[in-house]
Amino acid sequence: MAEHQAVVGALLPRLPARLVDLAHAAGRVLAADIVADAPFPAFTCSAMDGYAVSSRDVAEAEPEHPVRLRVTDDVPAGRGDGPALARGCAHRIMTGAPLPTGADAVVEVEATRCVGEVVEVFVGADPGRHVRRQGEDVPVGLPLLPAGTVLGSMQLGLLAAVGHAQASVWPALRVLVVSAGSELVAPGTPARAGSTYDSNGVMLATALRDAGAEAVLLAGIPDDVSVLRASLRAALADVDLVVTSGGVSAGAYEVVKEALGDVDFVEVALRPGRPQGAGRYEGVPVVAFPGSPIAALVSFEVLLRPALRAAMRYPDVDRPRVAVRLSETLTSPDGLRHYVRGVLDETQATVTPVTGHEGHYLRWLASAHCLIDIPEDVTRLEAGTIVEAWQLA
Repeated sequence: MAEHQAVVGALLPRLPARLVDLAHAAGRVLAADIVADAPFPAFTCSAMDGYAVSSRDVAEAEPEHPVRLRVTDDVPAGRGDGPALARGCAHRIMTGAPLPTGADAVVEVEATRCVGEVVEVFVGADPGRHVRRQGEDVPVGLPLLPAGTVLGSMQLGLLAAVGHAQASVWPALRVLVVSAGSELVAPGTPARAGSTYDSNGVMLATALRDAGAEAVLLAGIPDDVSVLRASLRAALADVDLVVTSGGVSAGAYEVVKEALGDVDFVEVALRPGRPQGAGRYEGVPVVAFPGSPIAALVSFEVLLRPALRAAMRYPDVDRPRVAVRLSETLTSPDGLRHYVRGVLDETQATVTPVTGHEGHYLRWLASAHCLIDIPEDVTRLEAGTIVEAWQLA
């Protein structure tokens, strides 16, 4: 299995960094350090709705003995200029509005009472009360985000707050997902005798997107070599990788195997997922998985997902792994790296294997939380044995 993992990893391209708008940077990995070239806040402003005052004017204010100040101006958010605050006066001010010259504090509206053009202030205010100083959060020159950061909502919000409209990121690999087989029909269309709804296409495309890639689904390819080749040629110019499912075993009508002559098809010491393919077709990397849904998903998780995330420079390429205790005995074939679906009970630190046929019981796959990793040389694990489980969600 390790040998085939290395083959798959060597196929995947590492695309150069791209400068993208923040709207398209979510989920991408930052390619270069970002240092603040503007302060945040950009100017000294009010942190509350209330009244901008001189702290000296309200130093003696108390609930029983309020200080009365004349309101001489309104300062809404977004205002760029305004008169200075005179002694003995107050400016009504909104959250985020620039603090007027002459003011050094803001008294929240809840601690005041306005009567006509006069405001009564019931509390004293030290200098800086409810004031956000320019650069208080982010001064110019502060390292904001290091290269390798995965950009989420909070990181993008920070970049936008200091005026960055774009970021240099490692781009997503664009992957063409091919579901081949004359028996396959699209979900939602009328089934015919002997047909099967195509689950692999949706499943693999979703798994690729969850891993950070872009996925384009090419479904409905019949067991016809010429049709498959023509469909691939029409789509190859716009993708970085092709992932197929089905048509790679030793039986008849293995259309993927026949069509992709330059791809190496091998048997890997992996269960489920022994038949595999990897190589290039007309210069584009191809990874070929078996057609049985569980084998296809295990193949993706074990062989492709870590390499895919490494190629896109994600810092966490592997699924989280936990040591848990088996709730029941498991057997495994000798010489095969075996991945068994399981349900985790984190409160008890146990895992229960999910029963069902290795290839086709999707109901059991949908209920699984993890994959139990059984080494090649282990044929039996007793209940209570500590095993390693890959968390899938």
